[in-house]
Amino acid sequence: MSAAPVEHTCPEPQSAPRPLTLLEQADKLTDQLPGYRVEVLRGVLTVTPPLDGAHARAPSRLRRPFAGAGLDGGETELLEGVGLWLPDGPEDFAVPDLCVIDADFEDHLVDHNCYDPVSFRLVLEVTSGNYRNDLQTKVVAYGNAKVPVYVIVDRKHNRLHVLTEPIENGYGSHRLHAPGQQVTLPESLGAEVTLDVTEVLSAATTVTPQH
Repeated sequence: MSAAPVEHTCPEPQSAPRPLTLLEQADKLTDQLPGYRVEVLRGVLTVTPPLDGAHARAPSRLRRPFAGAGLDGGETELLEGVGLWLPDGPEDFAVPDLCVIDADFEDHLVDHNCYDPVSFRLVLEVTSGNYRNDLQTKVVAYGNAKVPVYVIVDRKHNRLHVLTEPIENGYGSHRLHAPGQQVTLPESLGAEVTLDVTEVLSAATTVTPQH
């Protein structure tokens, strides 16, 4: 009696999983790290820890002069945490602390809940531990995106930066303002807004408990 041949079935080779795109990685981190701010800046995934109390307070306080000038409603909105799509890379985006944005910004959705920079009249950042992102990386990013006005509340050096005249890789005008000064922002915002530098920096300063 002859034996029947035994057939061996070779398993199909497993293909390597597709690497995640930067946007997919950003989504995954956002789900894993509630309260963290996730951005892609110049092709680098950037994660900022949850805001300390003073950092969170500063944009809230800064809304007042803009709202008082009539920029929160009508032709513009005053919003926190809105995604801004950046032209520096195919998946770059930022989430500024505060912005003045055209009221029709939702007509300019690009991707990933981020909007075309053409809608943004001003972006404002309050520096965190990774302050170089705000003082360097985002200066280039927002300048390339042609955001007309970039304001930085610089808690590291206790001063206010006002950047205007966007050019390639930055801004043509970069002015520093110290406590005690008053700063009137460009009329391109749609109204006259004057900031008291002392008040702005005080709002962003952590109050040390007295013992």
